[in-house]
Amino acid sequence: MGKAEYLVVLAACVLVTLPLELAGARVYRQPRRLARAVLPVALVFLAWDVLAIAGGVWDYAPEHVTGIRAPFAVPLEEILFFVVIPICGLLTYEGVQLTIAVVKRLARKEARR
Repeated sequence: MGKAEYLVVLAACVLVTLPLELAGARVYRQPRRLARAVLPVALVFLAWDVLAIAGGVWDYAPEHVTGIRAPFAVPLEEILFFVVIPICGLLTYEGVQLTIAVVKRLARKEARR
């Protein structure tokens, strides 16, 4: 896949979880709540990455990233990772909650029969 590999994986994560939003997960429809859930954690891990890169602890394989880097040498893909993956996690969680609610509703309906 080359330089777009990391971006392709992130896009696949979004595409796989997008149907959950369309099914009623309502994660994207609550942007303030989403930002409060994602941004604090993303900032902490971004700071961690900045320190690790600056300290020479790790870096990213240039053959798998676009080469676009934010200030402090963090690749664009890594910044997107800290936003995309938590959103996908929230979508999955909400999807499971919806499924549980439907199953409970069906069980109650069946119990009334």
